[in-house]
Amino acid sequence: MSKFSTATGFYFNLGHFMVDCGMLNDFLSPASCALKICGVTTTADAEALIACGVDALGVNFYPKSKRYITPADATEWLKSSAGRIVRVGVFVNADPSLPKQLLEDGLLDMVQFHGDEDLAYCQPFIDAKLPFIKAIGVNAADSLNDIASYGANALLLDAPAPGVYGGTGHTFDWNHARTFMQSHAEIPVMLAGGITPANAQEAVATVRPACIDIASGAEISPGIKDMDKVKAIQAAMLAAQA
Repeated sequence: MSKFSTATGFYFNLGHFMVDCGMLNDFLSPASCALKICGVTTTADAEALIACGVDALGVNFYPKSKRYITPADATEWLKSSAGRIVRVGVFVNADPSLPKQLLEDGLLDMVQFHGDEDLAYCQPFIDAKLPFIKAIGVNAADSLNDIASYGANALLLDAPAPGVYGGTGHTFDWNHARTFMQSHAEIPVMLAGGITPANAQEAVATVRPACIDIASGAEISPGIKDMDKVKAIQAAMLAAQA
């Protein structure tokens, strides 16, 4: 893990400066399940998610995504969201200089690699102690073999979709995630893929992940969030952890 402690809390080294990451520590804690709403594209939705008390938002910087937004278009509201919600940038096989720069510029708190990034790609982020999530498509128990070797701050387990990146909106067998967590309790696991207000309670109760990650299950249309669905998901999460 690239997280390390000091007398005052948890920090990550972001190039030439240090960022207090108490929010990241809380976000990734297995003590309770956090909520990340991914595919945010507007200032209004970012502010509404903050007002709802959502733990993290995801911004998709993959140009082929239906929820793609350019870093330039997201800069203003990413800056204004700093310290109020965990900001995660989603990348797919990107030039590593882009996620690194957005972290160092203070626009993101973490990055998420949702493509074919291997350990060689991730290693510079590990060496520089830059916080990242690695997404893994799960179609069987053996999909999870050796994934701990990525050295990620968290692993996001999602439904597989060969040749399609950035999430599918479909579920996978959550028992695979639960089994992996039982043997890798030290690794924060995030659960994604087809989670909606209708099954969020079951997802949290079955897997007990550090976080559930939702895009299409909390939308009116791609990139436009539905706060009624967000609140319903939050209620379902509370019920699962009661």
